[in-house]
Amino acid sequence: MVCFLFFIGMNDIDKILLKIDNIIWGPGMLVFLIGTGIYMTIIVRFKIWRMLFPSIKHSFGNNARKSQNISSFAALTTTLGATIGTGNIVGVGTALALGGPGALVWMWISALFGMTTKFSECMLAVKYREVSENGDFTGGPMYTLKNGLGKKTGCDKIGKLLGGSFAISTIIASFGIGNMTQSSSIAYVLKGSFDIPVFITGLVIAILTMTIILGGIKNISRVSAYIVPLMALIYIISGLMVIACNISYLPRGIKMIFAGAFSVKSVTGGICGGVTVSVFDSMRYGVSRGCFSNEAGMGSGAITAAAADSEDYVLQGYINMTAVFWDTIVLCTITGLMIVCSGVYESSCLTNDGTGQVISGVGLAILAYEKVFGKAGGLFVGISIILFAFTTIIGWEYQGEMALGYIIRNKNGIFLYRKAFVISVFIGAVMTVNAVWRFSDIANGLMIIPNLISIIVLKDVVAEAVKEKQD
Repeated sequence: MVCFLFFIGMNDIDKILLKIDNIIWGPGMLVFLIGTGIYMTIIVRFKIWRMLFPSIKHSFGNNARKSQNISSFAALTTTLGATIGTGNIVGVGTALALGGPGALVWMWISALFGMTTKFSECMLAVKYREVSENGDFTGGPMYTLKNGLGKKTGCDKIGKLLGGSFAISTIIASFGIGNMTQSSSIAYVLKGSFDIPVFITGLVIAILTMTIILGGIKNISRVSAYIVPLMALIYIISGLMVIACNISYLPRGIKMIFAGAFSVKSVTGGICGGVTVSVFDSMRYGVSRGCFSNEAGMGSGAITAAAADSEDYVLQGYINMTAVFWDTIVLCTITGLMIVCSGVYESSCLTNDGTGQVISGVGLAILAYEKVFGKAGGLFVGISIILFAFTTIIGWEYQGEMALGYIIRNKNGIFLYRKAFVISVFIGAVMTVNAVWRFSDIANGLMIIPNLISIIVLKDVVAEAVKEKQD
């Protein structure tokens, strides 16, 4: 296999992975994701939407914070730590650059139905979880598939097979989008902003990661419970300040957003007015970036939800469902409005360094901040990316570790995984990881398929649980 990979060359590998990636993340996958969310929302009679604000209120209550182990609130913040990442800044900027302002509307739509998907996968994960040898809860879609789908279909082998498939894909994804790509983003920001060598950055991140993950989920959740709310609050406040300073452009910006989302005709949009954007482009990039950002349907957040010290699986599902709201409806919206209302989206002469290269992605967010805060704004965006990326790393380590625990019940194997994970953090910081992005995208897609199958097969379980739970 190694000889074969060497023979075909890295360029050919990247091309092959790109083709596979495009197939898996084609229109069919997006329809499957949104379609499942719509279907489940109808099945539960839209109650998930009605429970949004009561769930937010409960997640901040004293009962959600009380626990000797992993509280409901800690499970939520750990989930948010893994989902709130570079996608909230870079992903939104890229979606607007390629899909026009209307992409933001389709991110909202995907999030609304994604909340039901997130609720379903998290609720089922808590219901069908198991207790490990050391007395901790362990669960996720792999256990839902084994203990739930297997019994429902009367074929344990199918449940175990699909559960194993999900677990393997999760392990792979934990090294990709949850690890190397994140450390690469941190190293890129620190190199560009402070000229810190990537070697030093990789070493420091690796040491910090090792220090935190050695304490297990309790340590990870403790760190996330402090860092995630703080960094999200700071980003929200600063983003609202940028929007407030451009408040006169807000009505026009909102009009651009909705016009771009539902315009039947192709309209001239994109950066520098040189891109023709159709409603399909807005839908495609809005839905795909929204799903990547909040991970609804991927099942990763359900692994963390299952660790919560709560016997009320329906309530825990409601609490973890709010992660989609905070991630996409709040944070992604703030990034999108900043870019559209600040005028940087429509500028016709924006280049990175005078080379004529069009600014997109993170560059748009930086420009929006710099219009209000000057050079300090760009620095703030860089720091935000660093914090967002680091919490993603530690959150995904736990998810990958639990997936490995489903396959092997060996402490030495878990220790080797942690060691490999820390080494990969360093590798991601010091080298280009384009192929890793492709590979992790594929792994994410392969996580979605068995997870959504379990939700659809167990739809009656979800509907009955929602019906029994009083408002």
